[in-house]
Amino acid sequence: MSRITIPNLLILLGLILCMDSGAQQAAVFDGEISDSQCALYAHSLTKSHEEMLKSRAGAAGQTRASCSLYCVARLGGQFVLTSNGRVCHLDNQEMPKPFVGEKVKLHGTLDPKTGMIHVEGIDSE
Repeated sequence: MSRITIPNLLILLGLILCMDSGAQQAAVFDGEISDSQCALYAHSLTKSHEEMLKSRAGAAGQTRASCSLYCVARLGGQFVLTSNGRVCHLDNQEMPKPFVGEKVKLHGTLDPKTGMIHVEGIDSE
């Protein structure tokens, strides 16, 4: 029969508390995959793609998707999820690429301190 010593009990209790306190609930976030440049006023007064689509002489393309791809590739932007005026950064920058400019259901875990979503999956709406 094994005995539980006080040091082992304290270590076990500490591990349980650490696992519980850091646990975040996975959720589904509705929104649009966009780029941080347009969504965060970097070159947009309306938090949209309107100014880019009008002002770059066609370089940003004709759609929200082409604008976001341009901003990420050429202007240092990152893919983000926008929803009701809120902008959430995404930890995975490859997974959202096929959904740029689309309304999506993003499965992941939000870090409330940073506003970053750990992306686990994305579905088109």
